Amino acid sequence: MQRLVLKELPRYECLVEASKQFPDLEPAACEAFMHMVRASEDVMRVMNTHFASHNITHGRFLVMMLLMDKGGDCPRASTPAELADFASVSRATITGLLDTLERDGFVRREPDPADRRQMSVHLTLKGQAFMHGIIPEHFRLITQIMGSLSHNEQQTLSRLLTKVSMQVATLSASGADIFTKVEQPAAAQA
Repeated sequence: MQRLVLKELPRYECLVEASKQFPDLEPAACEAFMHMVRASEDVMRVMNTHFASHNITHGRFLVMMLLMDKGGDCPRASTPAELADFASVSRATITGLLDTLERDGFVRREPDPADRRQMSVHLTLKGQAFMHGIIPEHFRLITQIMGSLSHNEQQTLSRLLTKVSMQVATLSASGADIFTKVEQPAAAQA
């Protein structure tokens, strides 16, 4: 799905002017938000092109990354339910991704030795070889994308984006209606 993105973001002065008409518009928050969304769209466009050049999707790549044995204390998913949880998607979405990965010979599902009622998912040798072939290029691309920021700026950006994500999670989990209804003028209600 292609999303619409403004070619040029509104200047800060335009946001200040708009805030006179819409008092809930905080110019600095709106400007930062638009830059965050724009950067996210730009990054995903580059990453999707990268994945397409390897005949894979971002979702399929992520599932295989989660299945890789990274050693140490790195979390590693092994069941479809764990994959869905780690990837923050539904089990149906994971099932669809696993179906295509299994069809292409990248993963295999087999009964879990500890609990035969569950399925365990593993990368095949073909899947491991594919990942070892794409990962160096993948990480070089990430390094290039983030290359205009210093190490400290990258860490600051990570902290700031984590705060934004935590705020979104808080708003989503609160159950409160964050989209408060604006009362319509009497003439509009008639």
